[in-house]
Amino acid sequence: MSLSPLAIFGGTPVCREAWPSPNTIGKEEKKAVLEVLDSGVLSQFLGAPGPDFLGGTRVRQLEMEWAEHFGTKHALSFNSLTSGLQACIGAAGIEPGDEVIVPPLTMSASATCVITYGGVPVFADVDPRTLCLDPVSVEEKITDRTRAIVVVHLFGHPADMDGLMAVARRHGLMVIEDAAQAPGAMYGDRPVGTIGELGGFSLNYHKTIQSGEGGVIVTNDDDLAQRLSLIRNHGEMVVESLEVENLANTFGGNLRMTEIEAAIALEQLRKLEVSTRPRIDLASYLDERIVRFHGIEPQGLSAPEGSSHVYYFYAMFYDEEEIGLPRSLFAEAVRAEGIHLREWYAPPVYWAPMYRDQVAFGKSGFPFVSEYTDREFSYERGICPVAEEAYEQNLIFGKFCHWPLTTEHMDQVVEAMDKVLAHRDDLLTVEQGG
Repeated sequence: MSLSPLAIFGGTPVCREAWPSPNTIGKEEKKAVLEVLDSGVLSQFLGAPGPDFLGGTRVRQLEMEWAEHFGTKHALSFNSLTSGLQACIGAAGIEPGDEVIVPPLTMSASATCVITYGGVPVFADVDPRTLCLDPVSVEEKITDRTRAIVVVHLFGHPADMDGLMAVARRHGLMVIEDAAQAPGAMYGDRPVGTIGELGGFSLNYHKTIQSGEGGVIVTNDDDLAQRLSLIRNHGEMVVESLEVENLANTFGGNLRMTEIEAAIALEQLRKLEVSTRPRIDLASYLDERIVRFHGIEPQGLSAPEGSSHVYYFYAMFYDEEEIGLPRSLFAEAVRAEGIHLREWYAPPVYWAPMYRDQVAFGKSGFPFVSEYTDREFSYERGICPVAEEAYEQNLIFGKFCHWPLTTEHMDQVVEAMDKVLAHRDDLLTVEQGG
């Protein structure tokens, strides 16, 4: 334990050198990109009947290997997971007035995808230790207009899929998994993203598998796969040639992935185990050292037995009363020691003005207020108290666990926390103006 002055008071910080940033782009990706450039074919999609309706060589290779890797019948690439989630909502048949249950702690697209087709997001609360959807809260929010559930595996932690799938089966609901932060995570013997009817993965530049932008949707349902392909690529131009009978939601856009993105993503997919193993190992090392701080509990300790967390973020629950320091003051002091500790994620999605004022399409209130729904929707503070408490009081986290970091960097995290807690009285004195 260090008793040197805190960095926040002018002392020497624990971490005196910037941590190395992750860069998983290597010679394999560079070679693949050059091959695409040399071919002159940067995209091969056509929004017209024919083989190129499904994209070019690299896109199809990525989709084939992705489906094989995750053990699904189909994988379809998109220009982003946001687009992919919107396509999932369309493929699921959501229409104006339908309700879809979504989590409050997530990136906004996990909920706005519902609005794309005139559906209404209904927020259920999260489990206090996983921060993923709580099946009990989900069941409480179901009405006769509920059609689907969007499940997010937050920070790489698997949601309670047994509980959520049981709720969905009882009520005949479709389950869409948002595994943007969780490629490689397992729920029992199944990869997350493959348990519901539809599952999505992000290839955004800061995700585990990245190609700058992009997304992949997986499914075992032939009809859903076809509908996804139609929504992705101007489906209104090909439905007749494909003899599609149900035209609802099959008009499409340009949600297509380029050959360069696919080439990069394919090489990244082949490195998935190499990318996730260091995260898990470093987190396990850090868990063993964090648990001795009474009042700080790692999120990963809540993972179901036999399942795996892949640590997009390393999250912890902070008990201000037990620690004896305000969360914001603790986090500020740890950051001053050179450790990038954050005390909040995104605020609950329903705090955004769009939900508060119920203004999305035009000014009429659609889809929250329309001829298609006969009830009022509330997005007031307090509707998801567990999520709000996590955001406001007891969540701290950071991107501590990734290659090329080492156990020495994890030791710095622990040393910084030790140092701050050893000077707790000094911090409180200054805060109170003493």
